[in-house]
Amino acid sequence: MFGFGILSGLIVLPLIGAAFILLLRGDDEATKRNARWAALITTFVTFALSIYAWQLFDTKSASFQLVEQMGWVNAGLSYKLGVDGISMPFVLLTTFLMPFCIAASWVSISNRVKEYMVAFLVLETLMIGVFCALDLVLFYVFFEAGLIPMFLIIGVWGGKRRIYASFKFFLYTLLGSLLMLLAIMAMYGVAGTTDITTLLKTSFPLSMQKWLWLAFFASFAVKMPMWPVHTWLPDAHVEAPTAGSVILAGILLKMGGYGFLRFSLPMFPDASQYFAPLVWTLSVVAIIYTSLVAMVQEDMKKLIAYSSVAHMGFVTMGLFAMNAQGVQGAIFQMVSHGLVSGALFLCVGVVYDRIHTRDIAAYGGLVQRMPIYAVVFMVFTMANVGLPGTSGFVGEFLTLLGVFNANSWVALFATTGVILSAAYALYLYRRIIFGVFDKPALQGIMDLDKREIAILAPLLVLTIYYGVHPGPILDACAASVDLLVKNYDAALAATKTAALAR
Repeated sequence: MFGFGILSGLIVLPLIGAAFILLLRGDDEATKRNARWAALITTFVTFALSIYAWQLFDTKSASFQLVEQMGWVNAGLSYKLGVDGISMPFVLLTTFLMPFCIAASWVSISNRVKEYMVAFLVLETLMIGVFCALDLVLFYVFFEAGLIPMFLIIGVWGGKRRIYASFKFFLYTLLGSLLMLLAIMAMYGVAGTTDITTLLKTSFPLSMQKWLWLAFFASFAVKMPMWPVHTWLPDAHVEAPTAGSVILAGILLKMGGYGFLRFSLPMFPDASQYFAPLVWTLSVVAIIYTSLVAMVQEDMKKLIAYSSVAHMGFVTMGLFAMNAQGVQGAIFQMVSHGLVSGALFLCVGVVYDRIHTRDIAAYGGLVQRMPIYAVVFMVFTMANVGLPGTSGFVGEFLTLLGVFNANSWVALFATTGVILSAAYALYLYRRIIFGVFDKPALQGIMDLDKREIAILAPLLVLTIYYGVHPGPILDACAASVDLLVKNYDAALAATKTAALAR
């Protein structure tokens, strides 16, 4: 069914806010304050509109909803938007996290404030566009254009090695996506359209599927990122400002998993089955190897960054199990990781704003001066470990269950990641929160203020709520996941039947 421009509204609203900020004149404190408030109000309004879109969304339907379409290029390309149970949770996650990013930058960003807020609002537009696009070229435009504002956020407002980190991030992700562009052109040549709904019904020959799958894989694997193309992520996280790390871990990494769900699995089912052992191998290596690397880190952000690579290993592993438990678990894990990892980076930003160092050795005994912070950080640490009762447990359990049904050996090796995650997460928590409180720089450190509590409290509540009651997320994607798995199995059965007939 056709909507009433709600999805276009979600895409355009941040741009309107960005345009308003650009119209502000001067660089005094009043202008900076106005820019901050304009960005915060814009993100809140955008989130409110996404909630309205959610109210109109029918979770029992597996079809695309709120569809909008108009002509774009005469060659058959169209501006087409729509959401289903797979994309809608990511739209909500994007609009939900953005106000926290703006609020987290309220004090820490004091130079080029207008430009900073504009970069974040433009980035929000492009991220929402990725999850709403129903035209392959439109998806590619949003997917690639998102590199530019994040490149600027890291390169302008980042740390000492920000130029190196921003260029590494840009080049890695851009080079991976060039192969996807070639694949899109080849698909257009065969199907005569870039409409995603039509391409989902198009059957490509197995030989073509394999190289198309590899081309898309090159882009999505870098974006997630998967081992061994993950090395850009720790550098980007360490140098990015706090809000940049939140949005990088919370949303941008999820675009790779979303790409597998939207394109690789449904459009290239035979190739996905053929390459599943490769994905499982890379996922298990990522889970174990990056967890071990995380254990020896001395920088808090770098430790959490390697943790993200390990958790994304569970996602790719669950996706290519291609059963309902594995795919639903992967989607839940991505949403949960967006909340938990974003909160962990915010927690790091809290102490960094006070002491201006991320070295783990510089801290110790913070529970004596920051008891509220200690409790909040503990909840997110437990969620990162996957403790039952937190959202982190549900996603990991479902992905492992799905993979166990597909290949028990892969599940066995991946389960070691749960033990390793407890080792590095508790190691980080113990060294920061407990121990001897004898560092001179920490003597005057203050606990969370009202702004920081207001930022972290909603994330904490949702982390526990979805750990106890995961139904809202699982129910939202259930119909779309069931259809995806059903079509995948049907495509494999048709290929097998055709092979036997020959």
